[in-house]
Amino acid sequence: MAGSTKVEPDHARDHSDDTKEKKSPEAGMTGFLGFIEKIGNKLPDPFWLFVILAAIVAVSSAIAARAGLSATDPANGEEIHVESLLTAENLSRMVTDAVQNFVAFPPLGVILAVMLGVAVAEQSGLLSAMIRAMVSKVNPKMLTFMVALAGVTGSVASDAIFVILIPLGAMAFHAMGRSPVVGAMVAFAASSAGFNASLILNITDLLLAGISTSAAQLVDEAYEVSPLANIFFVIPSAIVLSLIVTAVTEFFVDKKASALVDHDEIDEDELEFDEENEPDDAHKKDDDSLELTPLENKGLKWAGVTLIVFFIAYFALLFVPGSPFARPEEGFMESPLIRAIAVPITLMFFVTGLVYGLIVKTIDDPADIPSFMAKGLESLLPILVLFFAVAQFLAWFQWSNLGSWTAIKGAELLQRWDLPTVVLFAAFVLMVTLINLFITSGSAQWALMAPVVVPMMMYVDVSPEVTQMLYRIGDSPSNIITPMSPYFALALTFLQKYYKKAGVGTLMSLALPYTVSILIGWFLFFLIWYYAGIPLGPGTPMGYEV
Repeated sequence: MAGSTKVEPDHARDHSDDTKEKKSPEAGMTGFLGFIEKIGNKLPDPFWLFVILAAIVAVSSAIAARAGLSATDPANGEEIHVESLLTAENLSRMVTDAVQNFVAFPPLGVILAVMLGVAVAEQSGLLSAMIRAMVSKVNPKMLTFMVALAGVTGSVASDAIFVILIPLGAMAFHAMGRSPVVGAMVAFAASSAGFNASLILNITDLLLAGISTSAAQLVDEAYEVSPLANIFFVIPSAIVLSLIVTAVTEFFVDKKASALVDHDEIDEDELEFDEENEPDDAHKKDDDSLELTPLENKGLKWAGVTLIVFFIAYFALLFVPGSPFARPEEGFMESPLIRAIAVPITLMFFVTGLVYGLIVKTIDDPADIPSFMAKGLESLLPILVLFFAVAQFLAWFQWSNLGSWTAIKGAELLQRWDLPTVVLFAAFVLMVTLINLFITSGSAQWALMAPVVVPMMMYVDVSPEVTQMLYRIGDSPSNIITPMSPYFALALTFLQKYYKKAGVGTLMSLALPYTVSILIGWFLFFLIWYYAGIPLGPGTPMGYEV
């Protein structure tokens, strides 16, 4: 583009001081976050960390089982006993189920499948062109908001959003001359902490509504919670959360990352797209600028047209009567195109990458496609190694019933408290946040808590829909700071690709400000909405009279 200038990285300025005066990252990080970073980074490599945590769970389960810890499942009245993992039966299970634990690990299949399509888009040059086109036209401050909004709304893509947006966020920030570590954190924080908010209806709305309905019917057999019960609130919440992420990034995390990360040691190679396949007119491109060649612009245009056609076809298959994928009686959220969203996402990246590659001539042989896919999967090898340990740990934790016991006892404690409405709301949100550190599956945690807290709230004139929304507010923010989450491990792996010194402490010290800010900011936004008497969704009551 005419008049484009080279974007100089921020670290070119940050680290231009005399070497004698240059402080180490460790020296620059002070206070509480500095403490977290130092302690956290003393922890072992994530692979060994999860091995150690698995061992702790095994020993703890044996002690808890010996003590006879149990809880009553409010859903069916059955006693849930903490089970020792050190019995002959469970020790055998650890061996026989190890492979199945790994293969059935929820994010594994999604990440591998999506990467097949993403790899075609990346290796063809499409993603590189998109990033350069975006950052060359967007104000640096708006970039943060755009990445944050994409992350919050990307919850519709379920697990796939993490493998897509984290590297794109890092690369976009790097291309803009900003810290790639910050870009990765913005993407991760928005995708994870904002999971329960979105600009569009997603599978979370359906899952939670079904569980809430069952819980509400313990009090009122005719009560039903609609999947749209919170839609009026979660749509503006997506904007609010994106603004919170943007503010925390610009006013806090940017500065902390400068102190924490030695940008001279950023791996530049991991932040560059594969340049082996360049457009035929690559000689016209100035390597020192973000300028796109005429052929790249043409490729982006036709990739955009392809994307529009793809979405038309997708929604036609989803809603047109007679489509094999339509579910008019069950609801469109039950369609295979929604429930297996990873497949459409994979195809979307595949076809747009294919069209782009054919136009710019980075794809000139059918054999290029599987070759691109193989290269994409190579980048996931460190993640696969880590996931093996994470999968075993989470499986053992589930077998022990320690998580279920914690959730039920926490909910019972809340039920015994006699608190004012606002304090009750705050206590409930806080309890959900704490329990989420141990049970990161939103639907699983809600299935355990809802039969207790929904009826409890109904008896104090709080509707199930309001309780459900409070749960959503408490559930998401702590996702980015709990090692129990598989996406915590995924984000750390990405972070270590760009900055090899990054450890658990690095990630947690940068993630904690997002967690605290989103939790407080979102809750305050809810209180304003609640006391203003604005419905959370169509026909959604704010109270309930027994």
